[in-house]
Amino acid sequence: MDYQSIKVEYDNGIAILTINREKALNALNKTVFSELRHYFSIEGPSKNDLIGVILTGAGNKAFAAGADIKEFTALDVEGAKALSQNGHEVFFLIERFPKPVIAAVNGFALGGGCELTMACHMRIAGAKARFGQPEVNLGIIPGYGGSQRLVQLIGKGKAIELLLTADMIGAEEAHRLGLANHVVESGEEVEKAKEILRKIGTKAPIAIAKTIECVNACFDKNENGFAYEVNAFGECAGTEDFQEGAAAFIEKRRADFKGK
Repeated sequence: MDYQSIKVEYDNGIAILTINREKALNALNKTVFSELRHYFSIEGPSKNDLIGVILTGAGNKAFAAGADIKEFTALDVEGAKALSQNGHEVFFLIERFPKPVIAAVNGFALGGGCELTMACHMRIAGAKARFGQPEVNLGIIPGYGGSQRLVQLIGKGKAIELLLTADMIGAEEAHRLGLANHVVESGEEVEKAKEILRKIGTKAPIAIAKTIECVNACFDKNENGFAYEVNAFGECAGTEDFQEGAAAFIEKRRADFKGK
């Protein structure tokens, strides 16, 4: 696919996806959603040597400063539902992606931008990062999972405060609440994410994918997370990677996982 609004680069098995709408503060429009859908459903899964994905925004002002409000003004009820449903589908693709996805937050992550970071498996916040869900200022609510994932990540009490007040929080507060995994100097977000992915890249790929599935099952009301873990554990035990990992442990050497 010839991407127009995101830039895709690869660095030794790590994909770096940059929302490339710097003049619009990387606002999420229909094209961005379409291209993210294509990457996480088609291009990403086709990369056999993929270790993980880093999502970031162009420039140093914003990861993504919300959705493109210009696309909202003509919506009726059914159109708004369809827009929200599309966002949910794309963000579920990211959340359920079998390789780790890390948001490198290099500025404002507001509204849909904040929701996008929360769909990722981890978040690295630069010192100037700002998170928030300001939708109530516009007379709407988060439409891409923000009312659900924010509660999952930081708890009901603080989440509902941020959702109702539309307050922004900085990187250190996000880290204290559990919204950000790490805080780094501005400009070092992507490198920190690469560091984490390189470490994950030394582990067994099937076990990584099954771990992501199990964690997601914890929050899926249609799944029994404990039962899901039992099955996933059994499936991992039947892999060549498990045999290699066990042998490497006994032989006191580094495992050479093949993803089989």
